[in-house]
Amino acid sequence: MNVLDELSPRSRATPPAVRFTLPPNSEATAPAERRGLARDGVRLLVARPDVVTHMRFHDLAAELEAGDVLVVNTSATLPAAVDARRRGRPLSSLHVSTELDDGSWVVEVRAPDNSGPATDVRAGEVLEATGGVRLRVDASYPKAGVDGARLWRVTPGVATGSRRYLADHGRPIRYGYLSAAWPLGDLQNVYADEPGSAEMPSAGRPFTSQLLVRLMARGVLVAPLRLHAGVSSPEKHEAPLPERYSVPASTADVVNLARSRGHRVVAVGTTVTRALETAADTANQVTAGSGWTDLVLGPDRPARVVSGLVSGLHEPEASHLLLLQAVAGPGLVRRAYDEAVNERYLWHEFGDSMLFLPGVSAETLPSGGWQP
Repeated sequence: MNVLDELSPRSRATPPAVRFTLPPNSEATAPAERRGLARDGVRLLVARPDVVTHMRFHDLAAELEAGDVLVVNTSATLPAAVDARRRGRPLSSLHVSTELDDGSWVVEVRAPDNSGPATDVRAGEVLEATGGVRLRVDASYPKAGVDGARLWRVTPGVATGSRRYLADHGRPIRYGYLSAAWPLGDLQNVYADEPGSAEMPSAGRPFTSQLLVRLMARGVLVAPLRLHAGVSSPEKHEAPLPERYSVPASTADVVNLARSRGHRVVAVGTTVTRALETAADTANQVTAGSGWTDLVLGPDRPARVVSGLVSGLHEPEASHLLLLQAVAGPGLVRRAYDEAVNERYLWHEFGDSMLFLPGVSAETLPSGGWQP
């Protein structure tokens, strides 16, 4: 797939059916460890068709069964923010979302106050980034010629590649709700092993080594894949853009075997769900593969192989809510979010978690998707 082409119809998300208002002071502004908790001490809401229960994340193993497969994303977080200067404008942050196959980078130029993306970027201008690197703005991304676009494709004046450049000059991306510039180590999952994500695949953050051991001792299989997450869209709530992924043969085999024996496939996060469902064919079989995915799950494309989901809490209007509905159905997702709002759960990458166990296998889904 040429990721520079206009996105296909399946990559355009429709508004989620779940509606709620984020209560005041519901944003986690610091990691759990900086708030007097263990990583796995955050709250966990478990949503089943007949009941919603509340516990702590360290109790997760009790909710899964021997033979279930827990699939994790081993992509590690890059320090993907640098400073950038535009001619005649104040210094601002620049977020590096991904590096494309031709060596160009996809970036988001932030407003000087970090309140959102800059809306006046134009093709042809040159950005002066940290380390004296010049970035020539080539075109809006993913579609060229869009005024006011959030993302832009740039040609870097450095031959070392974005990962090396960011390792030398970058810092973690920070949004306004965070109370401090937390170090990169706070934005890594314990099983992360290959840098590549602009932002942490945060559904996996509450896992600890001890919890993973308890899961394996219970007979739960833990299988890896990789999807390098790009820069999110917290202000504009855009659909996810193409991202690089890899599903190894060993994970595909484990998932297919578990499903054939009636066990659950529980994805840790939307990134894992997207990668697994990209690798799933119409016969609900997962095959090993790698490349770029532009798949967006929702009412027109429900999940085929993922039957459970560990997730953080997403903002109102976020496109990720459609993916949750593709796995668990809008009714269960709506009930879970209503409960989370009422119980004052915390949102964002350092916040609380949910476990969706809709209780039916993917092949029993209605052909048109879930009904509320």
